[in-house]
Amino acid sequence: MSKQRVLIVDDEESARQGLSELVTSWGYEAQIAANGIEALERIDDFLPIVVITDVVMPRMDGFQLLSSIKDNHPEASVIMLTGQGSVDAAIRSVKDEGAFYYFEKPIDMRKLQLVLKKAAEYGAARRENQLLRRQLRQYGAFGELIGSSQSMREIYTLIEQVASSSASVLITGESGTGKEVVARTIHKLSPRADQAFIAINCAAVPESLMESELFGHEKGAFTGAADRRIGCFELAHNGSLLLDEIAEMPFLLQAKLLRVLEDKSVRRLGATKEMTVNVRVLAATNKDPFAAVKNATLREDLLYRLNVITIKLPPLRDHRDDVPLLAQHMVDELSRRHERPARLVSSQAMETLLNYHWPGNVRELRNVIERAVVICDQEQLEKRHLPPHITGEEPSPTSEAIMIPTGLPLDEVERRVILSTLARTDYNKTRAAEVLQISLKTLHNKLKAYREAEEEH
Repeated sequence: MSKQRVLIVDDEESARQGLSELVTSWGYEAQIAANGIEALERIDDFLPIVVITDVVMPRMDGFQLLSSIKDNHPEASVIMLTGQGSVDAAIRSVKDEGAFYYFEKPIDMRKLQLVLKKAAEYGAARRENQLLRRQLRQYGAFGELIGSSQSMREIYTLIEQVASSSASVLITGESGTGKEVVARTIHKLSPRADQAFIAINCAAVPESLMESELFGHEKGAFTGAADRRIGCFELAHNGSLLLDEIAEMPFLLQAKLLRVLEDKSVRRLGATKEMTVNVRVLAATNKDPFAAVKNATLREDLLYRLNVITIKLPPLRDHRDDVPLLAQHMVDELSRRHERPARLVSSQAMETLLNYHWPGNVRELRNVIERAVVICDQEQLEKRHLPPHITGEEPSPTSEAIMIPTGLPLDEVERRVILSTLARTDYNKTRAAEVLQISLKTLHNKLKAYREAEEEH
């Protein structure tokens, strides 16, 4: 692995040479520049991860250099060195202009070594972040699908090939691999893109209601049918219908579905006439469809009717090289949604994500990233923002976990969880409410009740 690069900028030769030797002894590759103009010339070729610059210099001072670096090389961290007369300006450069840190001369070299290490790590994370965003722009995204691995590229190619047709598609893969996302992508790339996309989860609808959900019913068709209901096939007319978890559909209803697929017509429950529907059917299952046929949960004739084209999604553990792209995309999206400052994933946190086996696949990764984004109060997600089951570390009673004795009243359990979450978010009530998934008003009311109860005792 190549050494991390540090550029030292100072108009005093002895100062820049001495600092260069010291930084080199700490394991970095160092170069020097006598002023800001010379520094900018070297940055383009040297590409330092950290720039250590004096503030007062001829031709271009440290503040001007900082501004230029932020505009043209935003991945580089900048450490400012200042004399007594420019301390206030150096403080503002950190707060407002993006400098990583400032040191007042004479410099505490031990502290500089620690800050330099942090600045290099931070700069490396930003550089990786920019690389990932560039990869996403160039070839890492296909519709809503993210990934540049060979297995994902093959899926992109297959989607492109099938999207323009009206052929039925069976999408298989473990839970959380993105089967509905594939179905939506097929629809968006098809000639039906401006028509409806309807999805129904066959495992989530009670058996007694499934036929009505699919085909609709007339008023009075059965007890409780107070109004006419339009079914999924009618709603998806001229568009696409996703039958998710098709192997969970009631077995007897599968025969009726097969007839609709073959005749391209449906009849609402209680109706006397059939109506023609033009629907592209996409189906998905997290089971092996042929095993489902063997186990008599999926009709063989229905499988062959749906299985014109099969797209099999790999589990995330089989294309873990896509985790960095996925994670960065999710950080970008979720930080905007939750209005949080998170923008980067630290190298240690990313390594942790890469080493995890992801039994819940992309859905689990998204949940982990969302949790981290919500509780993170800085620009960079760290390993400590990841849940214990991802890091492999047991939570301590003072960090992520609280002890709940058996038999404790539920009101007291709730109180302890709320107070512990509040402490973990540094008493930021807005963030605590987000983590607890309750409204800020509810949190305030709970805390007020706890205070009143304490005052009574």
